[in-house]
Amino acid sequence: MVIKKLTLENFRNYESETFDFTEGLNLLTGKNAQGKTNCAEAVFYLCTGSSLRIRHDRQLIRRGSPFARAAAELVSRYGKVTLEARIFENKRELFVNGNKVARAVDFLGNMNSVFFSPGELRLVQDGPDERRRFLNLSISQTSREYCTALLRYQKILDQRNNLLKNRDVGMVMETLSVWDEQLAAYAARLILKRRAFLKKLGPLASAAHAYLTDGKEELTVGADGREESEEEARERLIGELNAALERDIRLGFTSVGPHRDDVRILIDGQDARGFASQGQARTAALALKLAEVEIFKELAGEPPILILDDVMSELDLPRRKKLVDRIAGVQCILTCTHAERVLYGAESHKIKIQGGKIVP
Repeated sequence: MVIKKLTLENFRNYESETFDFTEGLNLLTGKNAQGKTNCAEAVFYLCTGSSLRIRHDRQLIRRGSPFARAAAELVSRYGKVTLEARIFENKRELFVNGNKVARAVDFLGNMNSVFFSPGELRLVQDGPDERRRFLNLSISQTSREYCTALLRYQKILDQRNNLLKNRDVGMVMETLSVWDEQLAAYAARLILKRRAFLKKLGPLASAAHAYLTDGKEELTVGADGREESEEEARERLIGELNAALERDIRLGFTSVGPHRDDVRILIDGQDARGFASQGQARTAALALKLAEVEIFKELAGEPPILILDDVMSELDLPRRKKLVDRIAGVQCILTCTHAERVLYGAESHKIKIQGGKIVP
């Protein structure tokens, strides 16, 4: 999978620019705050329909403009594909090959990407929300079934939580079982998909981490709990919901389910969240992303687009060299301030950005 062309119109600080990318390493260079990350963000947005940097799409619109537009031309093993997003103040429109899609889930999977930036340290250092977000974004790109189940689970969860806030306990008890059956059914699908993903991710992340650290540290990634079928997971969740009912009514929200799950990340047997240094957390997060690339290769049949935003400045020299070697054969969009400090002889296509414009 290769993105050939990216067109931005009123997107962030870009008025109107078109980027031409090559199959290998593409370097976006320039001083800080010129628009390098905005370009990388646009590629990721066209892959997932969301941004890792903002809550509301309208924040992507260039100041003073009525709308923003991002469009990409790419080539996958299925042929040529065009993707387009038009973003307005209160809505957005998504297009695949010129056809408007009604559901965001139909936009996913047409272009896969893995995004890494210094902010991805949150994946290791912050709470479970960040790790669940990582799972949801990654799995959704290769499984529309998972994405659909996730959306429906969240909708039912919101309805259940609203019901729990009702002070009429009799009415809550009378209707809650209906929601619990539906919630548990979708939850079971999410749990099995996540465990299957982590089963693949764990060994790949461990191998990537060993490569980056010369085998000096051991990374372990996995999910808690035993192996179970979808039916077993559904029945277990119904039991957990029933057991937590009194507490949930008191709290006013659902306290059990996959929206509370976490991913176990250990470095040399210790919880990385509590014990890892900045450098260790950075290397662990990068290993997870490199493992994600390998999973996309297997599940999608071709490598994703790898987006590395200001990563090299955070790595020491040996890890920079290892990373450049590791990403050979994958189309990569890499942002940096000084190209000569990250190349180490690797061939690349350089694009210099200044003030939201491509300059010679």
